Amino acid sequence: MEFLPPKIDAYAVSHSQQEPELLQELSRETWLKVLAPRMLSGHFQGRVLSMLSKLIAPRYILEIGTYTGYSALCLAEGMASNGELHTIDNNEELYTLQRKYFDKSGWGAQIIQHTGEALEILPKLKQSFDLVFIDADKINYPNYLEMLLPKLSKGAVILSDNVLWSGKVVASVAEDDADTKALITYNKLLNTHPRLETVLLPIRDGLTISRVID
Repeated sequence: MEFLPPKIDAYAVSHSQQEPELLQELSRETWLKVLAPRMLSGHFQGRVLSMLSKLIAPRYILEIGTYTGYSALCLAEGMASNGELHTIDNNEELYTLQRKYFDKSGWGAQIIQHTGEALEILPKLKQSFDLVFIDADKINYPNYLEMLLPKLSKGAVILSDNVLWSGKVVASVAEDDADTKALITYNKLLNTHPRLETVLLPIRDGLTISRVID
């Protein structure tokens, strides 16, 4: 679903920071070789992620849903010089492609890949994260939030992708549409949770920024 007229969308992209060459290369390879390339964050959203990370200047970043590594590299642009980025994905076939671009970026030693189910990996991570990006299986978004909040201190930021879900969150929901139901629950939880303040931005398929307030 397009939330902006194509000309306005193109104008916004053309008046935003240029996409770095490494990310252009990764985008091309993703579209050539990987299934479902639309899952890629892409130029505009990637620059949004980069800007937010630079404003936050996080030491510890967590990403749930690596795909080919595009969004991780955008988030790494704002990471502290002594920071770490932990990224989780259950598709082991993408590990080598991710590592190729992580190492080419200069942040390779600081980006730690975890392969497997996030619900099993999260309890093993002992860090308190400053910035979290959630872009994985939608049905587990509420579960990820429940597991993450104890790991987040005051001021930490959670970024949640695909929260508009092609507009399905404001349409009639089919009885068997578990993903949309989970996202509706998740969006309400972000907006009403006593530890969070939240704003939902209609960027691409919806990007929520939530800040821990206590």
